[in-house]
Amino acid sequence: MGFARPALMLATLLAMPAWSASLDVAWWRDGKMEVRQLRQGGTAPLPFDGTRQVPLASLWKLFVYVYATDNKVAMPDYRCGGRDPEEVYCCDAGQSIGHDAALAQSCGPFFSPRRLMIAPASWRQYWTGRLGSVPAGDFAWLANPAQLAPKRMVRLDSLLRALDSIPAASRVDAEAALLRVVLDGRGFGTARWFGSQLRVKTYSWHEQKKGGAGERTGGAAGWLADGTPIWFGGAGGSSNVFEQWAPRLAASLPKMGAADDGGCVVVDYFKRYPIRAVRGERGIAAAGPLNGRYHVQFENGQNIALRSSGELMLLQEKGGRPQLRGRFGVNEYVARVLDREANAGEPEAAKALAIAARTYLQQNAVTVAGCQQIADSSATQRVSPSPATPAALAIARWTDQLIVDGVTVRYHSTLPSEGTMAWSEAVRQAKQGKHYDELLAAAYPGGALSTFGNTGARCRRLAQNEDWLARSVPRWQRVLLREAGYEAPPQAPLVCALSSGAPYSEQSRNRIFMRPLATREDRITLAHEYLHLGLRRHPRGQDEEYVERLARRLVDLNLEAI
Repeated sequence: MGFARPALMLATLLAMPAWSASLDVAWWRDGKMEVRQLRQGGTAPLPFDGTRQVPLASLWKLFVYVYATDNKVAMPDYRCGGRDPEEVYCCDAGQSIGHDAALAQSCGPFFSPRRLMIAPASWRQYWTGRLGSVPAGDFAWLANPAQLAPKRMVRLDSLLRALDSIPAASRVDAEAALLRVVLDGRGFGTARWFGSQLRVKTYSWHEQKKGGAGERTGGAAGWLADGTPIWFGGAGGSSNVFEQWAPRLAASLPKMGAADDGGCVVVDYFKRYPIRAVRGERGIAAAGPLNGRYHVQFENGQNIALRSSGELMLLQEKGGRPQLRGRFGVNEYVARVLDREANAGEPEAAKALAIAARTYLQQNAVTVAGCQQIADSSATQRVSPSPATPAALAIARWTDQLIVDGVTVRYHSTLPSEGTMAWSEAVRQAKQGKHYDELLAAAYPGGALSTFGNTGARCRRLAQNEDWLARSVPRWQRVLLREAGYEAPPQAPLVCALSSGAPYSEQSRNRIFMRPLATREDRITLAHEYLHLGLRRHPRGQDEEYVERLARRLVDLNLEAI
């Protein structure tokens, strides 16, 4: 999404046709459905609840996408021939479209169950597992992929419950693709109101009424950033619904819970200031994970207080000099930068700086063993060594995955220049009523608001590795349950093919990246990365020597069983 000119965007919003006098909104949380009706004059709309029948319309494509990605169904690019009128949502004749763009653009021919060769029996088995019973009754529309017709009417609560049945690991790719909707899709221009909180598939439908008259309706369904299933709809197409209702819809959304923090950032602290010692409550801290309050004493005589819950590691460099290293999710990292470089007191300015900091990370970090690695330094970005404040973390989550694309991004506390946003100027403009996207447009005129894949690498699943792990974990339980801090992952991890670098675990997404199993060392590697997931909330999960010893012991248990 290119940064829209503020005056043009305002004129567009003011000139919008009054497509709909009301917007119906529903979400599913804590086992029940909640509804809202937003009104804009006119007569009071009819009330509705979970029994409301809504058209499936193009939402069927989202269910095919999730099934195909979860079951490793091949989704080759679709090549447009120019004869199918539905290709208007796909590509020009002679061009092709991939699965992510096809979902965001609502390309129906791409997701044809016949084209993807989706077997009805496998489809039914998958959704039976998700729903806990064979799709029937209110869920009959999910019983057979051939029944996913746009004109199919479904109960609203069954649609939301079906979305709720899809776990976070299975939503990752779909959510990443659907973030495009508010950037350059049918919700173009509404990222100002939603940030990255809305991950929805749009739909438009011509609803037939008695007597032959019809009414065009539109909206979207999918998830909020914390995984809450949501649906909304009103008169007009989906684009018109977004244009008309975005500010009020954003204000009416339920309070978000904490979402998974994707990605991985390793920070080398105080690179320009040699550390003399790190002291805790019991004296000089030992090498390893830090838990509690500490004082870092520098060779120049300065010192700083910090807190850590295991995310900071004290290392010994060659020669015995102490070094501090942190490991965070991307949003925690961005929030710590916001705390250190500025503050969250002026929300719109803070949103702009959070996006700039995330962009700077993408443009300047190096990738090591699946993590982005960057120094804490005034020459790069300064990063708070203590946990992020709640206000900064809320800003980082609200802007999750958003970056500025197309330009080199820099910022400064007080001095603006070409390609450099000045924090003091951003605060001044925010106090005058400017939104974060306007602040970014002014600082980076050649840039565009886009997304950064901090959900991690695409997962090409290794079935042999996953099968071996599934057989092994039950044998390991008698040992693991005696290990302090071990918590079995809520779902079996996905094991993904590693194209380069060292194996690693992506804890926030419950995924392991490695190579196919071939040797005993490969099996030890898989056990090792599984332990990082199982010990993710405990300091021992950062102790590589301990994890490696335990992994070898677990693999030896497999040999005993054989």
